[in-house]
Amino acid sequence: MLQRWADSGAMALTGLPDLPLGPPNGLVDALDALGRRFGHDGVALLGERAALMGLWRRGQTSCGGSCRLLPTRSSREWVAVSLPREEDMDAVPAWLELDALPTPTTAPALWSAVSNAIAGSADPGSLLDRAELFGLPVARVGEVVTAGDGGDCDGGDGDGDGVTRVHLGDAEPWSRGAEDLLVVDLSSLWAGPLCGDLLAGAGANTVKVESLTRPDGARRGPAAFFDLLNGRKRSVALDFTSRADVGILRQLVERADIVIEASRPRALEQLGIRAVDVVRGDGPRVWVSITGYGRGSGAGGVGRVAFGDDAAAAGGLVVWHDHEPLFCADAVADPLTGLTAAGACLDALHAGGRWLLDVSMAAVCARLAGPTVSVPEGSGPAAVADPRARDAAAAAPKLGADTADVVAELGLATSA
Repeated sequence: MLQRWADSGAMALTGLPDLPLGPPNGLVDALDALGRRFGHDGVALLGERAALMGLWRRGQTSCGGSCRLLPTRSSREWVAVSLPREEDMDAVPAWLELDALPTPTTAPALWSAVSNAIAGSADPGSLLDRAELFGLPVARVGEVVTAGDGGDCDGGDGDGDGVTRVHLGDAEPWSRGAEDLLVVDLSSLWAGPLCGDLLAGAGANTVKVESLTRPDGARRGPAAFFDLLNGRKRSVALDFTSRADVGILRQLVERADIVIEASRPRALEQLGIRAVDVVRGDGPRVWVSITGYGRGSGAGGVGRVAFGDDAAAAGGLVVWHDHEPLFCADAVADPLTGLTAAGACLDALHAGGRWLLDVSMAAVCARLAGPTVSVPEGSGPAAVADPRARDAAAAAPKLGADTADVVAELGLATSA
């Protein structure tokens, strides 16, 4: 197992800068099983972003640098804090109720203030509550141990994999080829787009839908990574302030066989689209909803924001050294959730029926958290490989390049 971890490139992203560490026990086998369904090395998928961005292991700072693991006053409890966006940095003084801004107000000064506040707080819970109020991705390490409660639906059941499955209607098991599937991917960044890419690689007709004014933030990152996740999709861009374009969006999700989205439920509800109602109304066979903690409040709050590193920490998917947590790979919750969601889609199609899959990133990670596999002195892996990435199938289309073609092909009404 250790050599497999080392050969995949994931070990290069795990542990201290001068000490690569083994995986949580059971993670490699689970990733192998998930990846095998799509003809991929599931463990190597953990390192694709790092390979394309030149990232490396940094101990209690995430590979990407935007998340940190910080001890509380007792050092028995640890908190993961992510500050990946400019608005997150801007919110730190208000979150911490600072009388004055750190001087000079730089990223290191803000991180120092965060670290001091968490280390000095007699009640870290109050800091986490305020973080949620300000929309900051902050979590206790290991706080999530089970999947969500079915969110805004009744009758949700989980299989212990971080996915709550809600049966919303009847349909025959899918018996046609994947090429007859229409997948509408409304997601952004990594987990959801990877799910869509895996389905596209299986042959599904996959359409990526973005806002004209707020497209997928991953478009601002390395083009090679965006191409990797979106090169097999067509691009539709819509103005969500336009009644006509919202109408097109509604028709798209109603026509789809699978919808993938990764926003809080209210984002689509504000456009008059409620997942439960769309699926129950003979809409998609499978609606995949990816959030940090699930659509409901049972796993930590429907309003909480999460990214790959802090979601993994919330689920306890970290490695341990000298009784302290360190990051496991790069934003591991994202690729692990993408693989899990894609596999759950196939299962739902083959089972028949109409389903809402409520996928909690933290709960997906919680089911694979475990003791760190030790690296024996003198008998560890022969070498630790660099992370690697697949070749993109094609360059991702420009924003909205396929809007007119998709509208015409599906015969969508374009009037308000």
